[in-house]
Amino acid sequence: METEKYNNTPQEPTISLTVNGQMHTLKVEPWVSLLDALRDHLQLTGTKKGCDHGQCGACTVLVDGKRINACMTLAIMRDGAEITTVEGLSQGQDLHPLQQAFIDHDAFQCGYCTPGQLCSAIGLMQEGKAKTLAEVQDLMSGNICRCAAYSNINAAICEVMGIENRGGSL
Repeated sequence: METEKYNNTPQEPTISLTVNGQMHTLKVEPWVSLLDALRDHLQLTGTKKGCDHGQCGACTVLVDGKRINACMTLAIMRDGAEITTVEGLSQGQDLHPLQQAFIDHDAFQCGYCTPGQLCSAIGLMQEGKAKTLAEVQDLMSGNICRCAAYSNINAAICEVMGIENRGGSL
């Protein structure tokens, strides 16, 4: 009888997520991160797994319009949420203005951090808190670029936001 209580495995919860405008119903184990649900269950591999500890920002997505590290939240905690990944930023063949600015300013080198940088910057713009280059730099500091393309990333963000960019990097 005692072994029966240890053989009861919990059922995988069913969650609903609206990802890039499309509704998905998923069965996920309670410990699956939002990042892993996006990558492994929905095959949306644009969002990158960097440190898997919330320190690099490579996994940044927009959840209900706010930027979060997808590696630091469980998928079941986001049941019913609206999520935008890098794959959902463009409208068909039309790039989001920030995506085009990243191209125009060569704001990437290896490109690994680019999806997180883009989602974080769009969240930053929606927050409406950054009015200067210094504020952009501060509010984007959670997104690391190992190639150190910060001056180009900042230039792209400032251009789209209409902020004067007077040099500076990190």
